[in-house]
Amino acid sequence: MQIHLFDGTYELFRAWFGAPPAQHEGKEVGASRTFLRSLATVLRSGKLTHGGVAFDHVIESFRNQLFAGYKTGEGIDPRLFAQFPLAERAAEALGLVVWPMIDFEADDAIATAAARCAEDERVTQVRIAAVDKDMCQCVIGTRVVRWDRWKDEILDEAGVIAKHGVLPESIADWLGLVGDTADGIPGIKGWGNKSAAKVLIKWKAIEAIPDDPAAWGVDLRGADRLAASLREARAEAMLYKQLATLRLDCPIPCSVDELVWRGPDQAKLSALCADLGLAGDAIKLTS
Repeated sequence: MQIHLFDGTYELFRAWFGAPPAQHEGKEVGASRTFLRSLATVLRSGKLTHGGVAFDHVIESFRNQLFAGYKTGEGIDPRLFAQFPLAERAAEALGLVVWPMIDFEADDAIATAAARCAEDERVTQVRIAAVDKDMCQCVIGTRVVRWDRWKDEILDEAGVIAKHGVLPESIADWLGLVGDTADGIPGIKGWGNKSAAKVLIKWKAIEAIPDDPAAWGVDLRGADRLAASLREARAEAMLYKQLATLRLDCPIPCSVDELVWRGPDQAKLSALCADLGLAGDAIKLTS
């Protein structure tokens, strides 16, 4: 069996920027309508038997306590922010397991669920429907993969190495060095994608990289400069790695049996459609 895990926050943002606005009873609901229809399309395909959807119920998480520069909800259009509860209701009404995260992030919930499901011998593959770079650290061979469902492209372990130059286990270290603007992680001065990958493919983790570049054992232009930068900011690099590392211990229901899709909750779906200004039978889950 396959397990499908969705980043509901990403899906809603994508709907917001990709769909035309629509109002109902004075409220903006366009992104929520598109989100609902999009997930319904996946379910209608008949390929999903087990699934969960994670949301950033609040944008801030424990990481904001570790680093003041970490991403916040500042700047999010209030018309979009007001649709977060509608999107959560949509996923629940469709019959999917919903994880509204507060102390942790949606990515942490997905990482936790992916790791737990991968341990179940009944599972043939876990598909993470998200495109964030940090999700690559969850990839395990061809068993846990990142799935760009819009392009229908799979990124397995070989794909992660080809794309980023490092093993999945080193993605958090790589982001700690190069930074991640989407999450407000600045990275270490001078380190770029290729230089970080070249060092990490050999040393795997930031803490394992020697202070002396002569001991690196890699042919890298500007190694002395990069080593000096890392020596001066190694503590910061380790903090950035911590920020980029997804947690696998979220207290969420995510066993294979808990993720079985048993169909929509028709009462909740009808109520949601009414709140979105859609006809009660507008969302069909059969071909």
